[in-house]
Formats: sequence, C-alpha cells, structure tokens
Amino acid sequence: MSDTSLVNESIETRAGSDLARVSDYFALLKPRVMSLVVFTGFVGLVVAPGTLHPVLAFTALLCIAVGAGASGAINMWFDADIDAIMERTKDRPIPAKRVSANEALAFGAALSVASVTLMGLAVNYMAAALLALTIAFYVFVYTMWLKRRTPQNIVIGGAAGAFPPMIGWAAVTGDVSMESFVLFAIIFMWTPPHFWALSLWRDIDYAKAGIPMLPVVAGREATRRQMLLYSVLLFPVTIMPYFMGYAGLFYGIGATVLSGLFVVMTFQVWFKKDEGSAKRLFAYSILYLFLLFAMMLAESLVKTVA
Repeated sequence: MSDTSLVNESIETRAGSDLARVSDYFALLKPRVMSLVVFTGFVGLVVAPGTLHPVLAFTALLCIAVGAGASGAINMWFDADIDAIMERTKDRPIPAKRVSANEALAFGAALSVASVTLMGLAVNYMAAALLALTIAFYVFVYTMWLKRRTPQNIVIGGAAGAFPPMIGWAAVTGDVSMESFVLFAIIFMWTPPHFWALSLWRDIDYAKAGIPMLPVVAGREATRRQMLLYSVLLFPVTIMPYFMGYAGLFYGIGATVLSGLFVVMTFQVWFKKDEGSAKRLFAYSILYLFLLFAMMLAESLVKTVA
C-alpha cells in the first residue's frame, strides 16, 4: 500500500471517529425528548398574545432546545450507573464508555449556563428564569431526588417537561398567565399515563435497576387505575384553551375527540391487562400530545395570515 493510501485511510478513520464522537455528544442531549420540548415551546410562543422578532423567536427556541439538552446530559451523567443495568439505556454514550462521565457533566453544565444567559440577555429575564427553573427542576428535583426515592417520581418530576410552552409564552409577553399555565397543566397531566404505559412493559427493567416506578412498588393493577384516573382528569384540562378563548372550535372539537380516545385506550389498558394495549397507549400518547399542540398552532397561524 502506498504512502498516499495510508494517509488517506488515516484521515478517513480520524474523520469517522470525529463524527462518531459528535454523534455521541448529540445523543447526550436526548434529541427525541428535545424535539417535543421545542415543539411545545414553539406553540406557546406562537399562541401567546403579541409578537416577537423572528430572530429573537429563533433565539428563544434555541435556548429552550439547548437547555433541554443540557438537562438530558446531566441526567445521563447522574444516572450512568442505572443506565448500564437497564436494557433500554445500556447503549447510551456513558455506560457504553464512548463519553466519560466528567465530559458529560461539563458539557451539560456549560450548555445550561449558556442557554439561560443567552435567554436573559437576548429575550427577557422572565423566560430565562423559567428556563433556569426547568433545568434545575429536572436535574435536582426529578433526577437527583425523586427518581430513585418515590413512585411519584413521574408525577412530580413531570413538571420539568411541562414548562416549555410557558417559557415560549413568557418569551413573547414577559410574564406568566393563566392561559400559559393551562398549557403547562396539559403536559403535566399527560405525563403520568404516558410514562406509566411505558413502565407497564418495562417494569422488570426498572426493578432490576432499583427504580421505584409505580408498577414496581404498587403493582400493575394499581398503576392501571392511576393511569385511568389521570386520563379522565386530563380530558377537561385539554379543552380549557377553547373555553378560555385562545383556541378555536377546530381545537375544541379535535381535543374532545382525541382526549376521548385517550380515555378509551387507557380503559382498554385497565380492562385487558396485556402488554399490547400498554404499548399502543404509549405510542398514541406521543401522537396525542403532538396533535393537541399542532391544532393550537394551526389555528394561531391561520389567524395571523387572515
């Protein structure tokens, strides 16, 4: 093999290694979770009364995305020991030894500070304060305190994932209102049945890692009852934007149909007591939340164009 071929092979190997490393750092940000966070934050920004310069709107969404990713990186640093045990998470960058724990912590901490600082300087201090609260709540309250100590970890910790539409709203208005709190409440009430549907067919994994998810501590039957309760309570919360006047008839009808189906599918989980119904509910719950916020977004965009 010629010297030129050896050099080219070395360059290609190094480039491939660099791309793999970038991919691992991106995985630390939990991109699938981040995408939903950014979308709900965007809806909060668009639905809020008033306007925001497109550059500032983009900056606000970037800060929400980076802040969410930072939380994910710190979460992976703290949970590296249990991630190595669970089948669902054992191939994450830290347990797979592709990124060191210290690197992940430094990465997450730097992104946290950068996202909050930029939000405060470029957008407004209220949005920055809510973003800082979101990161702190996810890291300190959920990850470090609740997750390994109580079966209510998802219930209380779900607040962290519910803040983004409030942050988007605050980016435009500079404050927090009852309307933005309802957006928060929709995600907050949606989170328990969503995650418990996953835990019903991952309970052995959670038990092995010593995480007191509700099915592990209270059993599957109690979990199914709690899921049904939350889905019924979620129903009226989802249609409140229509009755409060910042979502229209299209959203009102759509939310009623989608939420009714959510209750029916949760009832099936309780009645059938099989893994398949829990998996279907988990998959639907993701689509459900996306469609709820997409309908609000569509109505707001139509009003803007009209």
